[in-house]
Amino acid sequence: MSDPEGRSGEEEFGPVDVWVNNAFTAAFGKFTDVTPEEFLQATRSTYLGYVHGTRAALERMVSRDSGAVVQVGSALAYRGIPLQSAYCGAKHAIQGFTESVRCELLHDKSRVRVTMVQMPAVNTPQFTWLRTHLPRHAQPVPPIHQPEMAARAVLRAADHPQRREYWVGTSTALTLLANTVVPGVLDRYLARTGFDSQQTDAHPQPEGHGNLFAPADEKRDYGAHGVFDDQAHSFDPQVWASRHHLGKAAAVAGLAGAGYALLRRRGGR
Repeated sequence: MSDPEGRSGEEEFGPVDVWVNNAFTAAFGKFTDVTPEEFLQATRSTYLGYVHGTRAALERMVSRDSGAVVQVGSALAYRGIPLQSAYCGAKHAIQGFTESVRCELLHDKSRVRVTMVQMPAVNTPQFTWLRTHLPRHAQPVPPIHQPEMAARAVLRAADHPQRREYWVGTSTALTLLANTVVPGVLDRYLARTGFDSQQTDAHPQPEGHGNLFAPADEKRDYGAHGVFDDQAHSFDPQVWASRHHLGKAAAVAGLAGAGYALLRRRGGR
């Protein structure tokens, strides 16, 4: 947190009052195709990146009894999917780590807040530059959302860190609720659909080895958007509902409706 002249970030910009953890990299592929070295590096970058970032923030915030740490999470912090075992494992670890730290801060009656923002599939460049063992171009599991929607959710969490967790997007809410109620059904559904839904023939397979062990953007700024602008959404009604504390109720209603429709379809066979 210092520049080449030895000045700290706080000396340059003032006390840190918000810290956002979002460091990660990963390797796509079946677990048996991902090497131990790749798995270790993905875990080190993603999980331990959050651990070290949170430590750096709390070293400054706890003594002042003020500040907020925002952990950028994912629906995959609760629900593992095929072809992303390293990433899912790291996000699950971040979830458990964050809960432990939050409990410790509550025990100490600290006013430092830690909140987590569980994201849906987002159209970022990661699907072009991550290490991949897939035969086709990797893609987020649809529906895909634009990064600006995710950024607004992080900003809101930073402004309102008293809420322990934010769910962003209808797909996130329904996934987390379904995983609570019928996790075995999701296992079978993802086993059937999770391979094709994370690959596409619409784009050529990226060249190179990705950014797992070295940066992939030293010579080119890829920006915030990935290659899925043509199908990514900028708005989701759940995000609006969540701002008004109606997100879970809306998700429950949607899940109930989906379950009813499924039962009716099965009953009609």
